[in-house]
Amino acid sequence: MMITEIEDYFSKGCGRCPRFDTGACSTKTWRAGLAGLRQICRDAGLEEVMKWGHPCYMHAGRNIAIIGALRAEFRLSFFNAALMSDSKQVLERQGPNTKHADMLRFISDADVTRREGVIRAYLAEAMGYAERGIKPARDTDMPDLPEELAEALDADPELAEAFHTLTPGRQKSYVINLTSAKQAETRLRRITKFRDKILAGKGAMER
Repeated sequence: MMITEIEDYFSKGCGRCPRFDTGACSTKTWRAGLAGLRQICRDAGLEEVMKWGHPCYMHAGRNIAIIGALRAEFRLSFFNAALMSDSKQVLERQGPNTKHADMLRFISDADVTRREGVIRAYLAEAMGYAERGIKPARDTDMPDLPEELAEALDADPELAEAFHTLTPGRQKSYVINLTSAKQAETRLRRITKFRDKILAGKGAMER
């Protein structure tokens, strides 16, 4: 089960795999680098919240960036990546089916200190878009995703890759199912329930 307390992430992990709260957890491997990223985000004036089992940083009511850790690397991923100018050409795509480059990848704790100026500049750019209410143009090749699903895909690279490889009909089945729910809490519960189906390449109504 995913954690709900933000301090647990930095001390124990996200709770998504059996390595949670063990010496093998990726958050312990990258403890120093993650702490550095966290401090930079806080220093930028971002609000720190827990979403999808990860530290998420918000500004002006919008998600700005989210921290994640894997065995071989850790990441700072930006929401609304289509807006980012990527002036230093350092953003990377999370996978072959990811449309926009959206993450800063770190392979050593020292990378955070070395790239601090870039991190701060990119956070400031994203915060500026949030303050001005600027959003990326809607992708007409994709269904108009409910906000909760769009944010879940931004926060979960594995889920995003699986969703974007679904047929348009299967994608639409999730959109229809989620938009039928009136409450955001209901949509979030359904997304959690649907995760395994999406990873299996199935539509919302498939067994």
